Amino acid sequence: MRVRRHIPQGLLRLTVVAVCVVVCLSVAGRKKPKKVPLQPVVSTTLSENDSKRFRYFYLEAIRQQQQGNYAAAYDLFTHCLEIQPTAPEVHFARSSYFSEMHDDSLMLASMEEAARLRPDNDTYLERLGQVYIKTHAYDKATEVYERLSANNPGRTDVLSVLLQLYQVNQDFDKVVSTLERIETIEGSSEEITLSKMQVYAMQGDTKKEFSELRTLARQHPNDYNYRVMMGNWLLQHGKEKEALAEYNAVLKKEPDNIMAQMSLLDYYKSQQQDSLVKAQTEALLLGKNTEPESKMLLMRQFISNSEATGGDSCEVLRLFGKILEQPQQDASMAELCAAYMSIKKMPEDTINTVYEHILEIAPDHVGARVELLQSAWRDKNYDRVVALSKPAIEYSPDNILFYYFLGLAYSQKDETDLALDTFRKGVDQANEESNKAIVSDFYSIMGDILHEKGKYQEAYAAYDSCLQWKADNIGCLNNYAYYLSVQGKDLAKAEQMSYRTVKAEPSNATYLDTYAWILFKQQRYAEARIYIDQALAADSTVSEVIIEHAGDIYMMNNESEKAMDYWQQALDKGDGDNALLQRKIKLKKYIEDPIEK
Repeated sequence: MRVRRHIPQGLLRLTVVAVCVVVCLSVAGRKKPKKVPLQPVVSTTLSENDSKRFRYFYLEAIRQQQQGNYAAAYDLFTHCLEIQPTAPEVHFARSSYFSEMHDDSLMLASMEEAARLRPDNDTYLERLGQVYIKTHAYDKATEVYERLSANNPGRTDVLSVLLQLYQVNQDFDKVVSTLERIETIEGSSEEITLSKMQVYAMQGDTKKEFSELRTLARQHPNDYNYRVMMGNWLLQHGKEKEALAEYNAVLKKEPDNIMAQMSLLDYYKSQQQDSLVKAQTEALLLGKNTEPESKMLLMRQFISNSEATGGDSCEVLRLFGKILEQPQQDASMAELCAAYMSIKKMPEDTINTVYEHILEIAPDHVGARVELLQSAWRDKNYDRVVALSKPAIEYSPDNILFYYFLGLAYSQKDETDLALDTFRKGVDQANEESNKAIVSDFYSIMGDILHEKGKYQEAYAAYDSCLQWKADNIGCLNNYAYYLSVQGKDLAKAEQMSYRTVKAEPSNATYLDTYAWILFKQQRYAEARIYIDQALAADSTVSEVIIEHAGDIYMMNNESEKAMDYWQQALDKGDGDNALLQRKIKLKKYIEDPIEK
């Protein structure tokens, strides 16, 4: 009775021609293998009837497989083997089913049988070789790929896999011979020569190693970089004089050869010729042909050497100055200069000069512009902040930080309409990735400006938006609460917001005053006096408004003498024309501000 194997229903649609396997040893860019179409191979020993039966069941298995009926297809393939046990295409087809069933031993046996029966079939061989590689059977994989190479002498992709297999097995003679086989097909190249040199180096055969490099240089007499490579090899192997001769020979032919100049610098370093090292470094840093990346590396090395020998910043800055006098492809060198100056704690104006230079090179440079903005803000140079922020928005319209600086500067200049417009444009750029604290501040300041303009409902809407972005924006909570208390609206909500500010900053006189005033408006006079006393104690330079509030609170606590004293202090501290305060003093009683009714 034939055993029916379970075929997983999730089996992928696999054709008989190929099964996909990820193999680490594939090499891109090599010649691709030709696809070998598979046809049913029927042994001539079969009778005509059995041959027809085999062909029928094989094609039916393919059809069932294509329709996704994998169990039926597997049974039909198995029946094919009962008719013709030496059919390689059937063994190959069944191997994919064993693979899907995770029966690795049967999968491998089927593939090996397919390859044995048809050693000229590249598909079978390559698939088998890939499996051997995947299972780390490198010796067997090597045999298979050698057979595959014999079938296809011109396939360099197969030779590349063999090359890596021989490297894994550390068969260096085979590595070299395989490289030579590739070289015969593709011609000599720097890549192949360097690979052979690496093998000879691992074998300790320096003569062959250098001979390969010299041959490469002779084959390319007009490419002086190969002679530089020879010099580098000589320098690494302690042959300094011969190395120097090679570098000088190249520089005589090509004075601007950067590779030779860089190697000459290494030579001077190896000989500890410090003065020549400095001179050569400077020449390379100022050279027009030196790549920006190389200049950055050289300058970092120069700084490192300077720090190691005492840190002469004057010499470093002198060199920075000479470099930056030249046209720059990018701002990297100027950035490095600014960073060095910052580490050396140089004056801010001096560092700002470099940041200005960065903006000349790259006007859209965010970091340099932010540094200049922060400096101008610290100096309260709001015109300068505006001048820096406006072009920044043009270069980076989605960067809300520049709207922030510009809006704040307009606000400080009392250009509230421009400030409000800027902040509105700024919040339009806000998204989930934006700095929540900055967006929150946008709405907070918008709320303050709108309140000043008497647009109270719009102001409160802005405050609500502010708190949605950052629920603990203390400044917003304080102002929102105070303005509600002034209007006598939503005092319970105002108290809750104000209490959060007091808990966050219990020694802030402004926040304590706001909370005291809300309690006062709720006619909780005794509690209000506790907090107004704390506000007065927290800051000896409190405003006349806080002192006046103290007088109001004390008067409603029936301490008229103390209240009169605070009112007089507030009048003296202010400009003296507070009519309402003068009436309070004259009448010796609290009078509610008409605005707060």
